[in-house]
Amino acid sequence: MEEQKTKKLSRAMVFILLFGVVSLFSDMTHEGASSIRGAYLSLLGASAGTIGFVSGLGEMIGYSMRYVFGKLTDKSKRYWPMTILGYVLDIVAVPALALVGEHGWVAACALLVVQRMGKAIKKPAKDTIMSFAASQEGAGKSFGIQEVLDQIGAFLGPVLLYLVMLGKTEGSTFEVYSTCFAVLAIPGAITLILLLVTRRKFPNPEHFEPAPREYIPFRMKKEFILYIAGISFFAFGFIDYSLIIMHVSRTCAGLAGSLSETSSLVNSGTLPLLYAGAMLVDAVAALVFGLMYDKKGVKALVWSTIVSAPFAIFVFAAGSVPMLLLGIALWGVGMGAQESILKAAVTNMVPKTSRATGYGIFECSFGVFWFLGSWLLGVLYDVSIPAMVAVSVLSQLAAIPLYLGSDRLRRQGK
Repeated sequence: MEEQKTKKLSRAMVFILLFGVVSLFSDMTHEGASSIRGAYLSLLGASAGTIGFVSGLGEMIGYSMRYVFGKLTDKSKRYWPMTILGYVLDIVAVPALALVGEHGWVAACALLVVQRMGKAIKKPAKDTIMSFAASQEGAGKSFGIQEVLDQIGAFLGPVLLYLVMLGKTEGSTFEVYSTCFAVLAIPGAITLILLLVTRRKFPNPEHFEPAPREYIPFRMKKEFILYIAGISFFAFGFIDYSLIIMHVSRTCAGLAGSLSETSSLVNSGTLPLLYAGAMLVDAVAALVFGLMYDKKGVKALVWSTIVSAPFAIFVFAAGSVPMLLLGIALWGVGMGAQESILKAAVTNMVPKTSRATGYGIFECSFGVFWFLGSWLLGVLYDVSIPAMVAVSVLSQLAAIPLYLGSDRLRRQGK
């Protein structure tokens, strides 16, 4: 009886779950850092424009270089070495933030860029490895499950930092934040250990997906180009969380008076919990829309965009705590869709032999436009918040007709 139960869980699903646990501890590390990063950079002396620029630059490097490393991965077929190298850089850069000085915003920004470079190296290889197993279990479902595990880690990371802040009652705000980054070395170390265990148990994950009968060269079909254009509009308008948390932290300190209730109900000690809540929403949204994608296709992406696009209105333009919380929850929906459905769609559009290149192109475009959007939106924040909100919402909604056009061409091709 026991044997029959274990047989129900395929090797592909075991791999998806184990790799998901690796992502759980990884996200616990760098998403824990993300929950206070914007406030930390502001504390170190960085302006809103600088935070927007550096966040966008980090994303641009983290995404644009994925094309280069995606091509390299497809050419070498060295999926695990690329994944492991990227994880090491990604993980080590986070606790190193504890070592910058009180006015070390330049060093902190440099570490942020190093961390994003680590993600650039690992992501095409990691997503390709996942896609091999996902081909056996359903792309939307598989990436949705991984995102759920990711976001459990992304929830636990900020909660861990909240507990650290709660326990550290002495010292300056800078010292409290430095301690938080140092503590994140623990889940970081667990990540690397579990990654090596997964690699030992599944040395050849490419065997999950049968090789094509003939070599299919990668070509930029119209459906893929339209899809890339759509995700670029989405990325351009999707505000980085660093800017959101900076806005909330400034409001808490009385530097901005647009959310009068927030100063009493949301304070610097509870900032990580806001991000933790967003990550929980992200996890649920990823699984819901991932399963919807396997049944409904691109319609799932359209609905997730419609739901999440107005988040900036509630975060930046609303005047109450409930509206702020709703806005952050909608931001979480957008993140969940981004991490599950967007990747699942690439799996279905690009052949196995060129998939790392396909992911590289997808993420390169996403990153370049996230950089441009983050920079512009950061500048607009200092000039006109209503203008920033309008650009954010309209840009995300502009992606919808491009998604639909891509889907129509793909169905015609079939």
